[in-house]
Amino acid sequence: MKKINSNKVLKRYLGIAVACAVVAVCMVPVLAASDAEKAIKNMSDIIFGIIRAIGVILSGWGLVQVGMSFQSHDPSQRSQGFLCLAGGLIIVFAKSLLQAIAPGAFS
Repeated sequence: MKKINSNKVLKRYLGIAVACAVVAVCMVPVLAASDAEKAIKNMSDIIFGIIRAIGVILSGWGLVQVGMSFQSHDPSQRSQGFLCLAGGLIIVFAKSLLQAIAPGAFS
């Protein structure tokens, strides 16, 4: 009989435990509404929330690039950081901008 290496077993167990924990934490209950319009609005809110989170991450990355450019005195990185920051802010306020352009369409 082969002796099982306890390190391998521990690594496999921890990998499976972490995967199960991630699945358990990431599960979001879906509360379906009886009204289809309300369900579509909820889905739209979730999608815009994800888009807003991506915009915040992009803005943060742009801010980090701007800070690093001041440290290294790199003007090309500075302009890229400002563009990334501006793009992230536009993404963060995408729902508000779309509501201003087409009132009633995204409410």
